[in-house]
Order: sequence, then structure tokens, then C-alpha cells
Amino acid sequence: MITNHLRSRIGFEVELIAPKGLSRRNLADAIARLHNGEVIRFFHAQAEPSKLPDTPIFENLTLGFKVVGPGQKLIALCVDDLTLQSDLDKSAASKEGWYRIVSDDARFLELVACQCDAGLPIKQVLTKLAHLYRTDLQIDRSGMCRVVDQSNHSIAIAAPLPGERERACELVTAPIKTDHHQQLSEFLCLAKDLAYTIPVEGATHLHFEALSFHSAQTIKNIVNLFDDHDQLLRRLFKTNIHCTRLGQWPQSLFNLVAQPSFTLLAWPEAKRQLQELPITKYCNYNLANIIHEIKEKPTFEVRILPSSLEALDIINAACVVEALLTIACSSINIERLGPVGTDNKSILAFLNEINIDTSVRDFYCSRFRP
Repeated sequence: MITNHLRSRIGFEVELIAPKGLSRRNLADAIARLHNGEVIRFFHAQAEPSKLPDTPIFENLTLGFKVVGPGQKLIALCVDDLTLQSDLDKSAASKEGWYRIVSDDARFLELVACQCDAGLPIKQVLTKLAHLYRTDLQIDRSGMCRVVDQSNHSIAIAAPLPGERERACELVTAPIKTDHHQQLSEFLCLAKDLAYTIPVEGATHLHFEALSFHSAQTIKNIVNLFDDHDQLLRRLFKTNIHCTRLGQWPQSLFNLVAQPSFTLLAWPEAKRQLQELPITKYCNYNLANIIHEIKEKPTFEVRILPSSLEALDIINAACVVEALLTIACSSINIERLGPVGTDNKSILAFLNEINIDTSVRDFYCSRFRP
């Protein structure tokens, strides 16, 4: 029995690959059976770069699977992640019943998600959208279904899913407050039983509930503390070198929090100034959900963990992050000092300085002792 040392409410996102012949739906079904729940098919929004001129991004809706328990309480999601590419055979035929919906405008896809039923087959799923525009659904020989407006401008296209994309599976847990290790381990054991594996580009994301981080001082502390320790944490956690959509915060963020007047600001004004900066989610530590107060994810997201089928690896990393966040939320003022060392001696000193359980400290110290 592993003692749970975490106190934070945390959502876990673990990227996995289903074995050939299976899909993310199989993991969702297994989770539902374990919890006496049900699986609901839904549209999961994503974006990917486009090769078409004047269209830098293709907005996507892919098929996701929501596992709910009694009272429709969320248990987990199993969704696609377009960063997972290397493990999939793009030349494989599209699997029957699997499709995605694409558009060059996210607003059209939001309309699709609100008006169309993800449970319908490809030839029927956009019929209601076509009716809204008073046009007919266009279906070509490849199986693509297209909706246009009265001027024949494309609104959205439903297309058969590219080869093996159904195998990509990002396991997203509902926020967990207690027994983090036990609950995450249950999900990952099911994945191992189904022979799921770690993707080449795989990552794990930690979403710490951030409602208590709504202060200028706390944001300054988080920015300076995590930037100074970024290289150390990436070595400690063994960040996947093939993982994409990572990066540093813009210099303008450091300039803002370094202003003596910033920590004196009330949260609404601090938030307004932060919202003016070019901060996206695609960085090592995602502040965007806090700054823009995303209702679905009011979180501080850590994106540098590798994917893992071992819950203990993920939970121990969460304990280290929680210790740093506890420091950031304290009354002290943390200035930016520059990157700390990443040699074994520096890592061991760091582990001995932060407030983590002995078992967590020993877990990491065993890797870095001379």
C-alpha cells in the first residue's frame, strides 16, 4: 500500500497508444466496466498545422469518449492527441465508423459541437448543420461529407479518419483530490492489461487546481521559481526529447512580474495586464488557464513529464511540483536568480531542501547519487 502524500486537487493527462486492432474506445469501455459507468461519444476539439496556403491552422473535431458514473459524474475521458504521430501507420485504411470534422474556423466547429450528434455516422452527422445553412450535404466518392453556405463557401467537412488515428489515446482523469496514486493506478493498470504502450512523442500533463493562485505575488513567485528550476526539473523528471509543444515563457512575462508595482496590483488588474501578453498553453508550464480563467480547467498545468504507465512515476513528480507551488503560495517574495545547476550534486541538494516525503526523496535520490 502506497501512502498518498498529495493534498492538491489534480487532473492527470497521460498520452498512450492502443495496440493494433484496438482504439481509445476500448480503454474507455474498460474504465466504464470497472466503475459501473457508461461511455458517451463526444466531439473533442483540436488544432493542427495546415499545408494549405492562407490557412495556417486546421481546426478539428475528433471522436472522444467520456466515461461517467452515477448521476453523470465524470470519471475520465479518452481522446485523440494530434501530436502523437510516429507510432501510427498513416498508410493504413481508415477504420470504419471513425471520422473527424475539419474547418478553417473554430467558431463553425463550436456550432457543430453544439448542434450535431457525435453518435451519428459520417453520412448523417452534418445533416443538421446543412439544414441550418439551408443547403444540402455534399458527399463525394471518398466518403467526405461537406457543408457549404448559400454562397458555396465551405463551412465544415466530415472526413474518414486517417490511418490508425483511432489508436492515439490521451487518458484524461477527472480532478482527483484524495488517493491519487490508487485512482491513477487503476486507470493505468487497465491500459497495461489492454497492451497499451508509450508513444514516441508521449507526455504526461499535471493540472493543479489554481483557484488559490489568483494573486499577483503568487504568479510572480510561480514564474520565477519554475523558470529558475526548469532545467533541473526536466532532468529530474526525464522529459521526453521527442515531446512537442513545449517551450519557454515570453520575455515580456518576466519583464511584467519584475516591475515593483506588479505585486501591489489587485488580481483583476494583474490579470488584465497578464492577458495582454502573448502567453499560450504550449510551453513547459501553462499559465493561460489561470490568466484567462478557463472554466473547464481553472488550473496550473505542468507539461514536462514523459508519458508513463507507472502511476508512481507520475505521483512522485506531482509531489515535487506541489512542494514548489506551496513555496510560491507562501508570503515570501521570490526574485528571478537564474537557472540552478543540473548536475547530480545540485539535484540532490534541491531534493533535500524542498518539503517532500522521504519516500519521494529516496525515489529520486537513488537515481542521482554519485
